[in-house]
Amino acid sequence: MDNVKALHKIIPFFQFFSDKKYTKSTFSSDVVAGLTVGVILIPQAIAYALLMGVPPIYGLYACLVPLVLYAFFGSSMQLSIGPVAVTAILVMSSVSQLAEPFSAKFVELALFASFLIGVLQIIMSILRMGFLVNLISQPVISGFISAAAIIIIVSQLEESLGIGIPNFKYTHQTVWYSLRHLSEVNWITILICVSSIIIIVALKKWKRSFPGALTVLVISTLLTYFFKLNENGVSIIKDVPSGLPSFNIPEMEYATMMSLIPAVLTVTFIGYVGSIGIAKSMEMKNRDHVVRPNQELFALGIAKVIGAFFQAVPSSGSYSRTAINDEAGAKTTVSSIIAAVLVLLSLLFLTSFFYYIPKAVLAAIILVSVFGLINFSEAKHLFELRRRDFIVMIITFFGTLIFGVENGIFIGVILSFVFLQYYSSRPHIAELVNIPGTTYYRNINRFPDALQSTEYLIIRFDNQLYFGNASFFKDTIQEYITKRKPVPKFLILDNTNMHDIDSTGLHVLEDIYQYTQGLGVQLLMVGTIGPVRDFLKRSGFTDRLGVSYYYLTISDAVDYAENRTIHETKHEAAVQFNKKRRSFLE
Repeated sequence: MDNVKALHKIIPFFQFFSDKKYTKSTFSSDVVAGLTVGVILIPQAIAYALLMGVPPIYGLYACLVPLVLYAFFGSSMQLSIGPVAVTAILVMSSVSQLAEPFSAKFVELALFASFLIGVLQIIMSILRMGFLVNLISQPVISGFISAAAIIIIVSQLEESLGIGIPNFKYTHQTVWYSLRHLSEVNWITILICVSSIIIIVALKKWKRSFPGALTVLVISTLLTYFFKLNENGVSIIKDVPSGLPSFNIPEMEYATMMSLIPAVLTVTFIGYVGSIGIAKSMEMKNRDHVVRPNQELFALGIAKVIGAFFQAVPSSGSYSRTAINDEAGAKTTVSSIIAAVLVLLSLLFLTSFFYYIPKAVLAAIILVSVFGLINFSEAKHLFELRRRDFIVMIITFFGTLIFGVENGIFIGVILSFVFLQYYSSRPHIAELVNIPGTTYYRNINRFPDALQSTEYLIIRFDNQLYFGNASFFKDTIQEYITKRKPVPKFLILDNTNMHDIDSTGLHVLEDIYQYTQGLGVQLLMVGTIGPVRDFLKRSGFTDRLGVSYYYLTISDAVDYAENRTIHETKHEAAVQFNKKRRSFLE
């Protein structure tokens, strides 16, 4: 029984059938959802492959082995993985610096990058390091994705306008070149692109699960074939080889690996953050399964590692396809297998029909998918809610546009940590005063009419006490005391919000104790939580101060300061410490 549970934990797919809850009705729902996603996935896979800089066939290859592997190892019932726009532009941006897009070398590097991303995700899963994605804050992600969407839109100007645009390093160069060569546009190409966008959007509004992209792709391909539009300047994708991917080991060199590290790290984190976010949203919506972050890392990683040997470029979770998969009635990851089967059939029998697909239609599919990634509402919300998060988002946005995708997210992460460190080094410290007629003590700045005693000074510190803010804590305490005339007889330190303390914080606490002793002020400690009590006990500070000067509540400490009332049983609880063996790092 334990072995079965262990197997289900590693390969959640088998759990669907072990409890006999998987019925014909469930299978029918999965088939419908899989077919629905499949007809949407095929044109998107072709479009995103071109966006990535690889031939269209590699986008379809990415919808075979990775989808099946995720179906077996993934913990989300509805998540649909495959080529996505943001991952595609990340790979294109990085690998294009090492090889010419669409060249054999470029494809090799893209496959090697997929392998490395998968290996890193598997390592993170084994080490249970899914928490590391929390290093990228939501404002950074929003700013980055919004900028990436604009970069993607600009990258499609060549296909949507029908003009040849050189490969520029910066986005603004591409825009400027396009504006200066507007007289060279192909109006048939523009008409195909614009009309495709209008039809896809209209069909999506009519029915979200309707394969609007596939419908437009089929119609435009037929029009191109019958009216020979390719002879009038309309660019088409031409030959797409048929058949299944062969087993191939990507060329792996240490120097190449080091060159790909920035892209590997960026795609690993951004792809996982997006995928786990989508999976969690489906979990909350359906409440029929539990998404396990570290298992998701493993599933996404194994899909990329093995997929790379079968010529699958990097893939991630897609919000739009996942939403359609859920709306179409997907109950399990069997739907992903059905979608993969549909792609397999198209590779075997339909690739000859891909020859006349206009690139303008593929550009339209990409443009429709990324327009919604530009998050104006989030920027407005952050501006009204918290300005520093808004600043992080905007700087990440412009940093990505100006300096590139890898550098942009790096700028955002660094800026987030600068803000975090700044505010952590200057935490909130408040003087508390008694609200008349109650036993409550609140911030004097919020309740200026409350009672301030000349006998005691109550200070609340709202953070961990560590090396980053210890000096600020000490200086602030001394400033509060020196401002009081006469000097109070007691300093009551409210520690209820001090959730941790390190050795530097301990030294500062001892300095404050010595400082108050020199002034004839008695230090009283209130509400010290368990982990901090344990630390103070081990350090000897508890005994140096004296157990009789620790209190559970401010009221008890005030009672002692005003009336010298001693509550011995309460003192015992206030200095209780954990005698159990602690962890190595504590």
